[in-house]
Amino acid sequence: MNELWRWPASELARGIRTRRISSREAVAACLQRTREVNPTLNAIVQTLDDEALAAADAADRAVARGDVLAPLHGVPVTTKINVDQAGLPTTNGVVAFKDVIARDDSPVVANLRRAGAVIFGRTNTPAFSFRWFTDNDLHGRTLNPWSKGHTPGGSSGGASSAVAAGMGPIAHGNDLAGSVRFPAYCTGVFGLRPSFGRVPAFQPSATEERPLSAQFMSVQGPLARTVADIRLALHAMAAGDPRDPWWVPAPLQGPAPERPIRVAMTVSAAFMPAEPAVADAVRRAGQWLADAGYVVEEVEPPDMAETAQLWDTLVHGEARYFMAAAIEKHGDASIRRAFGGMTRDTPVLDAEGHMRALARRTTLIRHWMAFMQRYPLVLTPVCAEPPFPWGLDVDSLESMDRVLRAQGAQFMVPLLGLPAISAPAGFAQGLPIGVQIIGARFREDLVMDAAEVIEARCPATTPIDPTY
Repeated sequence: MNELWRWPASELARGIRTRRISSREAVAACLQRTREVNPTLNAIVQTLDDEALAAADAADRAVARGDVLAPLHGVPVTTKINVDQAGLPTTNGVVAFKDVIARDDSPVVANLRRAGAVIFGRTNTPAFSFRWFTDNDLHGRTLNPWSKGHTPGGSSGGASSAVAAGMGPIAHGNDLAGSVRFPAYCTGVFGLRPSFGRVPAFQPSATEERPLSAQFMSVQGPLARTVADIRLALHAMAAGDPRDPWWVPAPLQGPAPERPIRVAMTVSAAFMPAEPAVADAVRRAGQWLADAGYVVEEVEPPDMAETAQLWDTLVHGEARYFMAAAIEKHGDASIRRAFGGMTRDTPVLDAEGHMRALARRTTLIRHWMAFMQRYPLVLTPVCAEPPFPWGLDVDSLESMDRVLRAQGAQFMVPLLGLPAISAPAGFAQGLPIGVQIIGARFREDLVMDAAEVIEARCPATTPIDPTY
Protein backbone atom coordinates (compact mmCIF):
# COMPACT_ATOMS: atom_id res chain seq x y z
CA MET A 1 0.00 0.00 0.00
CA ASN A 2 2.98 2.35 0.37
CA GLU A 3 3.16 2.29 -3.47
CA LEU A 4 -0.30 3.84 -3.87
CA TRP A 5 1.33 7.13 -4.83
CA ARG A 6 2.09 5.49 -8.18
CA TRP A 7 -1.58 4.84 -8.93
CA PRO A 8 -3.50 7.18 -11.22
CA ALA A 9 -6.48 9.01 -9.73
CA SER A 10 -8.96 6.88 -11.67
CA GLU A 11 -7.60 3.69 -10.06
CA LEU A 12 -7.46 5.27 -6.62
CA ALA A 13 -11.09 6.40 -6.94
CA ARG A 14 -12.16 2.91 -8.03
CA GLY A 15 -10.16 1.28 -5.25
CA ILE A 16 -11.65 3.55 -2.60
CA ARG A 17 -15.19 3.12 -3.95
CA THR A 18 -14.88 -0.70 -3.95
CA ARG A 19 -13.10 -0.75 -0.56
CA ARG A 20 -10.01 -2.40 -2.03
CA ILE A 21 -8.08 0.46 -0.46
CA SER A 22 -8.98 3.31 1.88
CA SER A 23 -8.72 7.02 1.25
CA ARG A 24 -6.48 7.27 4.32
CA GLU A 25 -4.05 4.80 2.75
CA ALA A 26 -4.00 6.74 -0.53
CA VAL A 27 -3.54 10.12 1.14
CA ALA A 28 -0.92 8.80 3.56
CA ALA A 29 1.04 7.30 0.64
CA CYS A 30 1.09 10.66 -1.19
CA LEU A 31 2.10 12.50 1.98
CA GLN A 32 4.92 10.00 2.53
CA ARG A 33 6.08 10.34 -1.08
CA THR A 34 6.03 14.11 -0.64
CA ARG A 35 8.22 13.83 2.46
CA GLU A 36 10.69 11.73 0.45
CA VAL A 37 11.10 13.81 -2.73
CA ASN A 38 9.78 17.29 -1.99
CA PRO A 39 12.84 18.39 0.00
CA THR A 40 14.77 18.01 -3.27
CA LEU A 41 12.15 19.48 -5.62
CA ASN A 42 10.31 22.09 -3.51
CA ALA A 43 7.15 21.58 -5.55
CA ILE A 44 4.66 21.60 -2.67
CA VAL A 45 5.22 24.58 -0.39
CA GLN A 46 2.46 23.84 2.13
CA THR A 47 1.38 20.36 3.15
CA LEU A 48 -1.93 19.85 4.93
CA ASP A 49 -1.27 16.55 6.71
CA ASP A 50 -3.78 16.77 9.57
CA GLU A 51 -6.53 18.33 7.48
CA ALA A 52 -6.03 15.87 4.64
CA LEU A 53 -5.99 12.78 6.87
CA ALA A 54 -9.13 13.97 8.64
CA ALA A 55 -10.84 14.45 5.27
CA ALA A 56 -9.66 11.00 4.19
CA ASP A 57 -11.14 9.43 7.33
CA ALA A 58 -14.44 11.21 6.62
CA ALA A 59 -14.33 9.88 3.07
CA ASP A 60 -13.82 6.33 4.35
CA ARG A 61 -16.75 6.68 6.73
CA ALA A 62 -18.93 7.77 3.81
CA VAL A 63 -17.93 4.64 1.90
CA ALA A 64 -18.74 2.47 4.91
CA ARG A 65 -22.19 4.07 5.21
CA GLY A 66 -22.96 3.40 1.57
CA ASP A 67 -23.27 7.08 0.68
CA VAL A 68 -23.50 8.24 -2.91
CA LEU A 69 -19.89 8.97 -3.86
CA ALA A 70 -18.59 11.78 -6.07
CA PRO A 71 -16.12 11.00 -8.92
CA LEU A 72 -12.96 11.95 -6.97
CA HIS A 73 -14.17 10.63 -3.63
CA GLY A 74 -11.18 10.28 -1.30
CA VAL A 75 -8.58 10.97 -4.00
CA PRO A 76 -5.57 13.15 -3.01
CA VAL A 77 -4.97 16.28 -5.11
CA THR A 78 -3.02 19.54 -4.86
CA THR A 79 -4.01 23.15 -5.49
CA LYS A 80 -1.86 26.09 -6.55
CA ILE A 81 -0.97 28.88 -4.14
CA ASN A 82 -2.44 31.57 -6.39
CA VAL A 83 -6.09 30.60 -5.80
CA ASP A 84 -8.07 31.12 -2.61
CA GLN A 85 -8.50 28.15 -0.31
CA ALA A 86 -10.40 28.98 2.86
CA GLY A 87 -8.20 29.40 5.92
CA LEU A 88 -4.92 29.34 3.99
CA PRO A 89 -2.67 32.08 2.59
CA THR A 90 -2.98 32.96 -1.09
CA THR A 91 0.66 33.98 -1.36
CA ASN A 92 1.07 33.88 -5.16
CA GLY A 93 4.79 33.53 -4.41
CA VAL A 94 5.05 37.05 -2.95
CA VAL A 95 6.58 37.79 0.47
CA ALA A 96 4.16 40.66 1.08
CA PHE A 97 1.18 38.31 0.63
CA LYS A 98 2.31 35.57 3.04
CA ASP A 99 -0.37 36.53 5.57
CA VAL A 100 -3.23 37.08 3.11
CA ILE A 101 -5.60 34.43 4.45
CA ALA A 102 -8.51 33.42 2.24
CA ARG A 103 -11.96 33.47 3.83
CA ASP A 104 -13.64 31.42 1.11
CA ASP A 105 -12.74 28.82 -1.49
CA SER A 106 -12.34 29.87 -5.09
CA PRO A 107 -14.76 28.04 -7.43
CA VAL A 108 -12.19 25.52 -8.65
CA VAL A 109 -11.23 24.58 -5.08
CA ALA A 110 -14.90 24.34 -4.08
CA ASN A 111 -15.57 22.13 -7.11
CA LEU A 112 -12.71 19.79 -6.26
CA ARG A 113 -14.05 19.43 -2.73
CA ARG A 114 -17.60 18.78 -4.01
CA ALA A 115 -16.18 16.11 -6.29
CA GLY A 116 -14.80 14.37 -3.20
CA ALA A 117 -11.11 15.24 -3.63
CA VAL A 118 -8.85 15.45 -0.60
CA ILE A 119 -6.57 18.47 -0.90
CA PHE A 120 -3.28 17.56 0.75
CA GLY A 121 -0.90 20.28 -0.48
CA ARG A 122 -0.41 23.65 -2.15
CA THR A 123 2.03 23.98 -5.05
CA ASN A 124 4.59 26.64 -5.87
CA THR A 125 4.43 29.34 -8.50
CA PRO A 126 6.69 32.23 -9.55
CA ALA A 127 6.01 35.60 -7.95
CA PHE A 128 2.70 36.94 -9.27
CA SER A 129 2.44 33.73 -11.39
CA PHE A 130 4.01 35.63 -14.26
CA ARG A 131 7.05 33.66 -15.41
CA TRP A 132 7.76 30.31 -17.11
CA PHE A 133 10.29 29.60 -14.33
CA THR A 134 8.99 28.72 -10.86
CA ASP A 135 11.06 30.64 -8.34
CA ASN A 136 10.31 33.32 -5.75
CA ASP A 137 11.77 34.91 -2.64
CA LEU A 138 9.04 33.55 -0.35
CA HIS A 139 9.05 29.83 -1.15
CA GLY A 140 12.21 29.39 -3.21
CA ARG A 141 12.88 27.53 -6.44
CA THR A 142 11.01 24.47 -7.71
CA LEU A 143 13.14 21.98 -9.62
CA ASN A 144 12.30 19.80 -12.58
CA PRO A 145 12.64 16.13 -11.52
CA TRP A 146 14.30 15.38 -14.88
CA SER A 147 17.02 18.04 -14.57
CA LYS A 148 17.82 20.61 -11.91
CA GLY A 149 19.37 22.78 -14.62
CA HIS A 150 16.10 23.18 -16.53
CA THR A 151 12.80 24.80 -15.65
CA PRO A 152 9.82 22.68 -14.57
CA GLY A 153 7.79 25.36 -16.33
CA GLY A 154 5.65 28.09 -14.93
CA SER A 155 3.57 29.33 -13.59
CA SER A 156 2.23 25.89 -12.58
CA GLY A 157 5.76 24.56 -12.11
CA GLY A 158 5.09 23.28 -8.61
CA ALA A 159 2.05 21.41 -9.91
CA SER A 160 3.95 19.80 -12.78
CA SER A 161 6.94 18.80 -10.67
CA ALA A 162 4.67 17.29 -8.00
CA VAL A 163 2.69 15.21 -10.50
CA ALA A 164 5.79 14.06 -12.41
CA ALA A 165 7.49 12.93 -9.18
CA GLY A 166 4.44 11.08 -7.88
CA MET A 167 3.48 13.35 -5.01
CA GLY A 168 -0.12 13.37 -6.23
CA PRO A 169 -2.02 12.05 -9.25
CA ILE A 170 -3.82 15.31 -10.10
CA ALA A 171 -2.71 18.91 -9.66
CA HIS A 172 -4.69 22.06 -10.18
CA GLY A 173 -3.13 24.76 -12.35
CA ASN A 174 -4.14 27.81 -14.33
CA ASP A 175 -3.18 29.07 -17.77
CA LEU A 176 -3.02 32.57 -19.28
CA ALA A 177 0.09 32.18 -21.43
CA GLY A 178 0.79 28.45 -21.26
CA SER A 179 1.01 28.09 -17.47
CA VAL A 180 -0.56 24.61 -17.52
CA ARG A 181 0.66 23.45 -20.93
CA PHE A 182 4.31 24.50 -20.66
CA PRO A 183 4.93 22.95 -17.20
CA ALA A 184 3.36 19.71 -18.43
CA TYR A 185 5.65 19.86 -21.48
CA CYS A 186 8.75 20.38 -19.31
CA THR A 187 8.07 17.47 -16.96
CA GLY A 188 6.54 14.81 -19.22
CA VAL A 189 2.92 14.88 -18.02
CA PHE A 190 -0.43 15.93 -19.49
CA GLY A 191 -1.76 19.44 -19.00
CA LEU A 192 -5.16 20.61 -20.21
CA ARG A 193 -6.10 24.22 -20.84
CA PRO A 194 -9.93 24.11 -21.04
CA SER A 195 -12.02 26.41 -23.22
CA PHE A 196 -12.76 29.88 -21.95
CA GLY A 197 -15.98 29.58 -19.94
CA ARG A 198 -15.60 25.89 -19.16
CA VAL A 199 -14.26 26.05 -15.57
CA PRO A 200 -15.53 28.84 -13.30
CA ALA A 201 -13.01 31.25 -11.80
CA PHE A 202 -13.18 33.91 -9.10
CA GLN A 203 -10.83 35.11 -6.40
CA PRO A 204 -12.84 36.02 -3.28
CA SER A 205 -9.86 37.84 -1.74
CA ALA A 206 -9.33 40.08 -4.78
CA THR A 207 -9.83 43.79 -4.15
CA GLU A 208 -10.62 44.58 -7.79
CA GLU A 209 -11.54 42.76 -10.99
CA ARG A 210 -8.82 41.37 -13.22
CA PRO A 211 -7.96 43.13 -16.49
CA LEU A 212 -10.31 42.23 -19.30
CA SER A 213 -7.70 40.17 -21.14
CA ALA A 214 -7.18 37.98 -18.05
CA GLN A 215 -10.93 37.62 -17.60
CA PHE A 216 -11.38 36.05 -21.02
CA MET A 217 -7.99 34.37 -21.46
CA SER A 218 -7.01 32.94 -18.05
CA VAL A 219 -8.52 29.53 -17.24
CA GLN A 220 -8.22 26.87 -14.54
CA GLY A 221 -7.16 23.37 -15.57
CA PRO A 222 -5.63 20.05 -14.48
CA LEU A 223 -2.25 18.37 -14.80
CA ALA A 224 -2.00 14.58 -14.51
CA ARG A 225 0.01 11.58 -15.67
CA THR A 226 -2.83 10.00 -17.68
CA VAL A 227 -5.53 11.29 -20.00
CA ALA A 228 -8.12 9.38 -17.97
CA ASP A 229 -7.16 11.48 -14.95
CA ILE A 230 -7.36 14.67 -17.01
CA ARG A 231 -10.93 13.71 -17.97
CA LEU A 232 -11.80 12.98 -14.36
CA ALA A 233 -10.33 16.25 -13.13
CA LEU A 234 -12.02 18.33 -15.83
CA HIS A 235 -15.37 16.79 -14.95
CA ALA A 236 -14.81 17.80 -11.33
CA MET A 237 -13.55 21.32 -12.04
CA ALA A 238 -16.20 22.28 -14.61
CA ALA A 239 -19.26 22.52 -12.34
CA GLY A 240 -20.90 25.93 -12.47
CA ASP A 241 -20.50 28.70 -9.91
CA PRO A 242 -22.64 31.87 -9.82
CA ARG A 243 -19.59 33.97 -8.96
CA ASP A 244 -18.25 33.62 -12.51
CA PRO A 245 -20.48 35.38 -15.08
CA TRP A 246 -18.36 33.96 -17.92
CA TRP A 247 -19.06 30.31 -17.07
CA VAL A 248 -20.97 28.40 -19.77
CA PRO A 249 -23.04 25.23 -19.07
CA ALA A 250 -21.67 23.47 -22.14
CA PRO A 251 -21.83 19.66 -22.25
CA LEU A 252 -18.55 17.85 -21.66
CA GLN A 253 -19.31 15.50 -24.56
CA GLY A 254 -20.11 17.15 -27.87
CA PRO A 255 -21.92 15.74 -30.90
CA ALA A 256 -20.19 13.02 -32.88
CA PRO A 257 -17.89 14.66 -35.45
CA GLU A 258 -17.78 13.75 -39.09
CA ARG A 259 -15.32 10.90 -39.65
CA PRO A 260 -12.49 10.66 -40.36
CA ILE A 261 -11.46 13.60 -38.19
CA ARG A 262 -9.11 15.92 -40.03
CA VAL A 263 -6.05 17.27 -38.20
CA ALA A 264 -4.06 20.30 -39.34
CA MET A 265 -0.42 19.72 -38.38
CA THR A 266 2.23 22.44 -38.29
CA VAL A 267 5.76 22.59 -36.94
CA SER A 268 5.51 26.36 -36.68
CA ALA A 269 5.53 27.89 -33.21
CA ALA A 270 3.84 31.04 -34.61
CA PHE A 271 6.86 33.35 -34.48
CA MET A 272 9.40 30.79 -35.68
CA PRO A 273 9.82 27.19 -36.85
CA ALA A 274 10.33 24.64 -34.11
CA GLU A 275 13.79 23.20 -33.49
CA PRO A 276 14.39 19.85 -35.24
CA ALA A 277 13.77 17.70 -32.16
CA VAL A 278 10.47 19.46 -31.50
CA ALA A 279 9.42 19.28 -35.15
CA ASP A 280 10.24 15.56 -35.16
CA ALA A 281 8.01 15.05 -32.11
CA VAL A 282 5.11 16.85 -33.81
CA ARG A 283 5.46 14.81 -37.00
CA ARG A 284 5.82 11.61 -34.97
CA ALA A 285 2.59 12.41 -33.11
CA GLY A 286 0.94 13.22 -36.43
CA GLN A 287 1.88 9.78 -37.75
CA TRP A 288 0.45 8.11 -34.64
CA LEU A 289 -2.83 9.93 -35.19
CA ALA A 290 -2.82 8.93 -38.85
CA ASP A 291 -2.22 5.31 -37.84
CA ALA A 292 -5.33 5.59 -35.64
CA GLY A 293 -7.53 6.74 -38.52
CA TYR A 294 -7.23 10.52 -38.36
CA VAL A 295 -6.52 12.38 -41.60
CA VAL A 296 -3.43 14.46 -40.83
CA GLU A 297 -2.33 17.19 -43.23
CA GLU A 298 0.67 19.46 -42.79
CA VAL A 299 -0.95 22.87 -43.21
CA GLU A 300 -0.54 26.11 -41.28
CA PRO A 301 -3.60 27.49 -39.49
CA PRO A 302 -4.59 31.10 -40.18
CA ASP A 303 -2.89 34.15 -38.72
CA MET A 304 -0.61 32.30 -36.30
CA ALA A 305 1.96 35.04 -35.81
CA GLU A 306 -0.65 37.82 -35.71
CA THR A 307 -2.73 35.91 -33.17
CA ALA A 308 0.27 35.35 -30.91
CA GLN A 309 1.32 38.99 -31.29
CA LEU A 310 -2.16 40.26 -30.43
CA TRP A 311 -2.03 38.17 -27.25
CA ASP A 312 1.10 40.10 -26.28
CA THR A 313 -0.48 43.43 -27.19
CA LEU A 314 -3.53 42.81 -25.02
CA VAL A 315 -2.17 40.80 -22.09
CA HIS A 316 1.13 42.60 -21.55
CA GLY A 317 -0.43 45.91 -22.52
CA GLU A 318 -3.09 45.63 -19.82
CA ALA A 319 -0.57 44.20 -17.32
CA ARG A 320 1.31 47.51 -17.48
CA TYR A 321 -1.74 49.18 -15.95
CA PHE A 322 -2.98 46.42 -13.64
CA MET A 323 0.23 44.74 -12.42
CA ALA A 324 3.30 46.91 -12.94
CA ALA A 325 2.94 48.99 -9.77
CA ALA A 326 2.40 45.93 -7.55
CA ILE A 327 5.31 44.09 -9.14
CA GLU A 328 7.57 47.09 -8.65
CA LYS A 329 6.50 47.48 -5.02
CA HIS A 330 6.24 43.85 -3.89
CA GLY A 331 7.98 41.75 -6.51
CA ASP A 332 11.33 40.04 -6.09
CA ALA A 333 14.26 40.97 -8.31
CA SER A 334 13.60 38.17 -10.79
CA ILE A 335 9.96 39.04 -11.50
CA ARG A 336 10.79 42.73 -11.79
CA ARG A 337 13.50 41.95 -14.34
CA ALA A 338 11.36 39.38 -16.19
CA PHE A 339 8.34 41.68 -16.32
CA GLY A 340 10.44 44.48 -17.76
CA GLY A 341 11.80 42.18 -20.43
CA MET A 342 8.37 40.77 -21.30
CA THR A 343 6.74 44.14 -21.79
CA ARG A 344 9.70 45.99 -23.31
CA ASP A 345 8.47 45.72 -26.91
CA THR A 346 4.74 45.54 -26.24
CA PRO A 347 2.96 48.36 -28.09
CA VAL A 348 1.57 51.19 -25.97
CA LEU A 349 -1.98 51.75 -27.18
CA ASP A 350 -4.35 54.62 -26.61
CA ALA A 351 -8.05 53.92 -25.96
CA GLU A 352 -8.89 53.75 -29.66
CA GLY A 353 -5.97 51.44 -30.35
CA HIS A 354 -7.03 49.12 -27.53
CA MET A 355 -10.60 48.99 -28.81
CA ARG A 356 -9.39 48.23 -32.32
CA ALA A 357 -7.15 45.45 -30.97
CA LEU A 358 -10.13 43.87 -29.21
CA ALA A 359 -12.16 44.17 -32.39
CA ARG A 360 -9.39 42.49 -34.39
CA ARG A 361 -9.48 39.58 -31.94
CA THR A 362 -13.02 38.84 -33.09
CA THR A 363 -11.82 38.65 -36.70
CA LEU A 364 -9.05 36.22 -35.80
CA ILE A 365 -11.47 34.00 -33.87
CA ARG A 366 -13.79 34.00 -36.88
CA HIS A 367 -10.90 32.92 -39.15
CA TRP A 368 -10.07 30.02 -36.83
CA MET A 369 -13.70 28.96 -36.49
CA ALA A 370 -13.96 28.74 -40.26
CA PHE A 371 -10.67 26.82 -40.48
CA MET A 372 -11.80 24.36 -37.82
CA GLN A 373 -14.88 23.48 -39.79
CA ARG A 374 -12.48 21.51 -42.00
CA TYR A 375 -9.86 20.72 -39.33
CA PRO A 376 -11.52 20.14 -35.93
CA LEU A 377 -8.08 19.51 -34.41
CA VAL A 378 -4.77 21.33 -34.82
CA LEU A 379 -1.45 19.70 -33.89
CA THR A 380 1.40 22.10 -33.07
CA PRO A 381 4.53 22.41 -30.95
CA VAL A 382 4.00 23.47 -27.36
CA CYS A 383 7.26 25.39 -27.50
CA ALA A 384 9.78 25.89 -30.30
CA GLU A 385 12.57 24.54 -28.04
CA PRO A 386 13.05 21.75 -25.50
CA PRO A 387 12.59 22.89 -21.86
CA PHE A 388 14.54 26.07 -21.17
CA PRO A 389 17.72 26.23 -19.09
CA TRP A 390 17.13 27.85 -15.73
CA GLY A 391 16.85 31.63 -15.71
CA LEU A 392 16.81 32.12 -19.47
CA ASP A 393 14.15 34.82 -19.14
CA VAL A 394 16.32 36.98 -16.87
CA ASP A 395 19.79 36.36 -18.29
CA SER A 396 19.50 39.21 -20.80
CA LEU A 397 16.98 41.05 -22.91
CA GLU A 398 18.05 38.91 -25.85
CA SER A 399 17.39 35.68 -23.93
CA MET A 400 13.95 36.96 -22.88
CA ASP A 401 13.20 37.65 -26.54
CA ARG A 402 14.20 34.05 -27.29
CA VAL A 403 11.78 32.78 -24.64
CA LEU A 404 8.91 34.91 -25.96
CA ARG A 405 9.48 33.87 -29.57
CA ALA A 406 9.59 30.20 -28.63
CA GLN A 407 6.23 30.36 -26.80
CA GLY A 408 4.12 31.77 -29.62
CA ALA A 409 2.10 28.59 -30.21
CA GLN A 410 0.94 28.78 -26.61
CA PHE A 411 -0.09 32.46 -26.86
CA MET A 412 -2.50 31.83 -29.73
CA VAL A 413 -4.79 29.55 -27.77
CA PRO A 414 -5.87 31.89 -24.93
CA LEU A 415 -6.53 34.74 -27.33
CA LEU A 416 -8.87 32.45 -29.28
CA GLY A 417 -10.52 30.97 -26.18
CA LEU A 418 -9.88 27.40 -27.35
CA PRO A 419 -9.04 24.21 -25.44
CA ALA A 420 -5.60 22.63 -25.83
CA ILE A 421 -3.66 19.81 -24.23
CA SER A 422 0.06 19.31 -23.85
CA ALA A 423 0.83 15.62 -24.38
CA PRO A 424 4.20 13.89 -23.84
CA ALA A 425 5.66 12.59 -27.10
CA GLY A 426 9.21 11.51 -26.30
CA PHE A 427 12.54 13.01 -25.27
CA ALA A 428 15.17 15.40 -26.57
CA GLN A 429 18.59 15.74 -24.97
CA GLY A 430 17.39 13.69 -22.00
CA LEU A 431 14.43 15.99 -21.34
CA PRO A 432 10.73 15.34 -21.92
CA ILE A 433 9.25 16.83 -25.05
CA GLY A 434 5.62 17.03 -26.08
CA VAL A 435 3.04 18.35 -28.52
CA GLN A 436 0.00 20.58 -28.35
CA ILE A 437 -3.42 19.50 -29.59
CA ILE A 438 -5.90 22.36 -30.06
CA GLY A 439 -9.64 21.85 -30.47
CA ALA A 440 -12.70 23.91 -31.25
CA ARG A 441 -14.33 25.68 -28.32
CA PHE A 442 -15.87 23.25 -25.79
CA ARG A 443 -14.51 20.23 -27.67
CA GLU A 444 -12.13 19.12 -24.95
CA ASP A 445 -13.56 15.65 -25.61
CA LEU A 446 -12.00 15.53 -29.08
CA VAL A 447 -8.72 16.95 -27.77
CA MET A 448 -8.52 14.28 -25.07
CA ASP A 449 -9.48 11.51 -27.51
CA ALA A 450 -6.52 12.47 -29.70
CA ALA A 451 -4.24 12.73 -26.67
CA GLU A 452 -5.17 9.15 -25.73
CA VAL A 453 -3.87 7.98 -29.11
CA ILE A 454 -0.52 9.64 -28.39
CA GLU A 455 -0.55 8.24 -24.86
CA ALA A 456 -0.99 4.72 -26.23
CA ARG A 457 2.03 5.10 -28.52
CA CYS A 458 4.22 6.92 -25.99
CA PRO A 459 3.76 5.12 -22.66
CA ALA A 460 4.14 7.12 -19.46
CA THR A 461 7.63 7.62 -18.04
CA THR A 462 6.35 9.19 -14.83
CA PRO A 463 6.25 9.09 -11.86
CA ILE A 464 10.01 9.29 -11.50
CA ASP A 465 12.53 9.90 -8.76
CA PRO A 466 14.57 13.10 -9.21
CA THR A 467 17.46 12.22 -11.51
CA TYR A 468 20.15 14.07 -9.53
